[in-house]
Amino acid sequence: MSELTNCPNCNDIFVKNQFRDICQNCWKEEEKAYETVYQFIRKRENRAATMEQVVSATGVEEELILKFIKTGRLKLTQFPNLGYPCDKCGAIIRTGKLCDHCADVLRKELDVFAMEEERRLEIERREKNATYFAMDEKIKGRN
Repeated sequence: MSELTNCPNCNDIFVKNQFRDICQNCWKEEEKAYETVYQFIRKRENRAATMEQVVSATGVEEELILKFIKTGRLKLTQFPNLGYPCDKCGAIIRTGKLCDHCADVLRKELDVFAMEEERRLEIERREKNATYFAMDEKIKGRN
């Protein structure tokens, strides 16, 4: 679905769609930056370059290089020293959105949550089945 919005880079008005989140002029600049980065890192001697080395050699901002990596335009399998930050802690990772440590912590928290939810449901079930009836002595026939 297309929508009319302002470009986050230059503030020009453009039609945002599923393919572009910036205006045509900024997109062209991004394409030039991508070509600059790609031409640099595809050279055999630059394949082992770190993010800092790529930024200093090309003049392209780190955020833009990270965007190229996250959108799949730069494949990390070909460049062993490049990575991007974990969404939670900021550690450099090569796949997914979370580092292994944060993913493990999240799994453990989800397990604890599931066990607590199970325990809560069991308590509710027991309370539902534990109905007590009190009989008045007059009804029993004792006076």
